Amino acid sequence: MIKLNADICANYSEATSREWLETNGIGGYASGTVSGTHTRRYHGMLIAATRPPLGRKLLLSKFLDTLIVDGESYCLSTNQYPGTVFPDGYKYMTDFRLDPFPVWTFEVGGIVLEKRFFMIHGENSTVLKWSITHWVGEDCSLELRPLLAFRDHHDLQDENPDFKTEVAIENGNVSFQPYPDLPRLYLNNNAHSIDESGVWYHNFEYDIERERGFDYSEDLFNPCSLRFDLTVGAVVIAALEPKAINDATEFEKREVARRRSMIDTAAPTGESTSYLTIAADQFIVRRGDGHTVIAGYPWFSDWGRDTMIALNGLTLATGRPQIAKSILSQFSNFISEGMLPNRFPDEGQTPDYNTVDATLWYFEAVRAYLEATEDVDFVRDILYEKLVHIISWHICGTRFQIHVDTDGLLYAGEAGVQLTWMDAKIDDWVVTPRTGKPVEIQALWYNALCVMADLAKQFRDEDGQLMFGSSAEKAKTSFNEQFWNESERCLYDVINGEEKDASVRPNQIFAVSLPHAIIDAARYGAVVEKVETELLTPYGLRTLATGDPKYVGVYTGSPLSRDSGYHQGTVWAWLIGPFVDAYRKAHAGDKRLDRKIAEILASFDGYLTEGCLGQVPEIFDGDAPHHPRGCPAQAWSVAELLRVSKK
Repeated sequence: MIKLNADICANYSEATSREWLETNGIGGYASGTVSGTHTRRYHGMLIAATRPPLGRKLLLSKFLDTLIVDGESYCLSTNQYPGTVFPDGYKYMTDFRLDPFPVWTFEVGGIVLEKRFFMIHGENSTVLKWSITHWVGEDCSLELRPLLAFRDHHDLQDENPDFKTEVAIENGNVSFQPYPDLPRLYLNNNAHSIDESGVWYHNFEYDIERERGFDYSEDLFNPCSLRFDLTVGAVVIAALEPKAINDATEFEKREVARRRSMIDTAAPTGESTSYLTIAADQFIVRRGDGHTVIAGYPWFSDWGRDTMIALNGLTLATGRPQIAKSILSQFSNFISEGMLPNRFPDEGQTPDYNTVDATLWYFEAVRAYLEATEDVDFVRDILYEKLVHIISWHICGTRFQIHVDTDGLLYAGEAGVQLTWMDAKIDDWVVTPRTGKPVEIQALWYNALCVMADLAKQFRDEDGQLMFGSSAEKAKTSFNEQFWNESERCLYDVINGEEKDASVRPNQIFAVSLPHAIIDAARYGAVVEKVETELLTPYGLRTLATGDPKYVGVYTGSPLSRDSGYHQGTVWAWLIGPFVDAYRKAHAGDKRLDRKIAEILASFDGYLTEGCLGQVPEIFDGDAPHHPRGCPAQAWSVAELLRVSKK
């Protein structure tokens, strides 16, 4: 349980800076701030995945909730309008907790009111419950005014004549369908009266959208008000179908039990890993008959690269190998010309294949799965031939000039494309193109070849063992001859013919951290020391050394400003995982090693009660104090921290 006291909850700045996230396992989600103010266009009570796991539509933005005691009204909601915060219901909040889902407690005139909120797993449904926990006998009721958005979760809503305002009331429940191409929303409830209102609320302002250089003002429609007798409590189930309101308690018990079971299965090593176990589950969603990983909430879809990097931490480290198997199987169905998809777009089902590293991370995910499960039959019978197929395509050549060069190293790239994880692109400008032979791609290629040599040996494929083994040996020899930068005592970032990029970036850490390390062991220490000295921060690794002229220390401003600095100094949390792996190798045998690793990871323990509660964001500023930026809940950040924390 994460609990925030009144000092935080009744402080507008502190309460608004902290976010909560609920997900439903099929790509839908709900999110907001502790204060109740929406600061993102993605904040809402029900963002439904209409084409699971994508097609996400923000249907129900929020409720305006008003407590009425002996005829006097107390607004418990909080909103940001131009130049003002109104109403200021956060002032009545005495605590907020994730227990295991969001719970708010308000105290007004001797009455203590609790609001609980959760999503039903596997459904586009949310449950909200209000109940009095302390009451001295006054006449007490609750009025709720739903605010509807009915839009894509990336967009904003303005009052417009196409928005159909009709309210359907049947058996005490209400429903709405403002646009024919969006689903009908049902508010199943136990209200004792329902009054139609038909009012637009204008100019809600979302501060984080303003900070990010986007449009930040929205209009929301209030179709009705619901009045509840709080002596029996108030319940609303917002769903895409009618629901029996009496089932709300059973839904809650089921969800609490599901989350407790995950904790028990994961066997966390402490409070932080318990938080991270629940966080990890939020990224795992269904895709068809299998599973995939949402790269980050609120705006990312499922990405091949992120999925393969995160698979170990999200599934194997939490004791859920069956989900890892499902993901590996699911992605194997999308292999095309020896490549895994980079991402599945929000609109449309045609995946993008513009990545060189997602496919190589697939081999590491398979290796980790086999090590954890010893599921030889699955890897041999289902995956092995597909892995051989991938290697063959890389040797002969596939999209974007991805091919093995005569020196045994992997070349990738062409003008106008960004194929590595440093993939920022602004119109036709690729910020960090890294065309040629990026250092981490060579490390991943070598690791993949070694994995294949091991599998070939295990599966008695003698020809394959010889071919993969000799290819790996050739790649390692060439790498150590070409990539060592003696003057800086570290590795070049990219080699393209005679050009050698000496930028000090974190990509070189993978040459040490991967299970099959491509760099000579004698140089482990130098690489780790260089990265530690110039790139390590309390929240991950900078993407560029501070002394580089291209270094950008603060990730803020317009989309152009932010994207141009995305990999030019910004700290990425997920890189703490490979750094810890490399540090362990470089300092093997040091009696202080465990203590040092604990010190490296300690900052994240404190962060879990800030930002998006219980989650880890995508990035932080390169400059101290390293403010969190980007996506507030990122799969590979959580996964890598969880993976190395449990080693």
